[in-house]
Amino acid sequence: MVVMKNASLMTFTIGLLLALLFAAGGPIRAQRSDRQRGSITINTDLVIIDVHVTDQNNQPVFNLFNKEDFTVFEDDVKQEIAQISRDDAPVSFGLVIDTSGSMIAILPMLCDSAFDLVRRIRPGDEAFVAQFRDEPELVQDFTFDRRKLEVAIGELYSSGNNSLFDAIIATADYAKEKAKNRRKVLVVFTDGQELKDNPVKEKEAIEAINQNGVQAYFVGILGKNPYYKSSTKKDKDLLLRLASGSGGRALFPKNAGEIRAVAAQVVNDLGAQYVLSYYPTNDKRDGTFRSVKVIINDNSKRKLIARARQGYYARKEYAH
Repeated sequence: MVVMKNASLMTFTIGLLLALLFAAGGPIRAQRSDRQRGSITINTDLVIIDVHVTDQNNQPVFNLFNKEDFTVFEDDVKQEIAQISRDDAPVSFGLVIDTSGSMIAILPMLCDSAFDLVRRIRPGDEAFVAQFRDEPELVQDFTFDRRKLEVAIGELYSSGNNSLFDAIIATADYAKEKAKNRRKVLVVFTDGQELKDNPVKEKEAIEAINQNGVQAYFVGILGKNPYYKSSTKKDKDLLLRLASGSGGRALFPKNAGEIRAVAAQVVNDLGAQYVLSYYPTNDKRDGTFRSVKVIINDNSKRKLIARARQGYYARKEYAH
């Protein structure tokens, strides 16, 4: 088990490095520092966008093979697509599990779903396990070993308060720093019950998802805590906002059967994605956020919908 403690102004990733150097034990405290130099950078000017396409029945669509099937806009300017392909590349997963006190009644069901996701990991996929209560904590670092992941999940227990935003920031940073695969996916199991409204922290969490290029899936178990009353709509809206810009989505299973089906939904989603690439017409390397919109060009009546991350941070060059 890898457990690290972070100083108040350090990121989750720096905490990991210090833990490895000094073998310090304890939880990690996630804090945002100036992220200008920590923004995601594109090693070449080629922009890569993962796109999931569904029809009006929410069924994946697999027969879009031509560049003409898609239109990509960056900051409202049409881009020329360089290449399109189906993506079955390995994935670096982060299993991020809410173990705060509000989860006491449903944590066993969520762990069963996490176990199922681990069992569906393919050769080449890797994963880590993190939990969050008062603070986010890395329980098992990235590994290809399913048994290590299962042991880590099996040791989780519920207590303390919720630190959802800190957990997103910390694990997104960690995924970007340590993942071996291009595709990085966080699967966050939670009831969405942040004890305090914190728009600034929410913005930082969304920024961390965008800057680190991760897809975020949220498994929201809403209204199941008999001891803590919260607005189900408020919790649902929060998870929808967090997921919307990443190309992932928020899932809201209503019973044990639907919770068990979550792993299959996530894996099937990732197996039904296209990869679009283009060289942006804006060639400035200024570190700014570029909004991206993908549209399906379809003359049929299928009403196809594209889901993709809504932007990226351009490469940043510094004067020497």
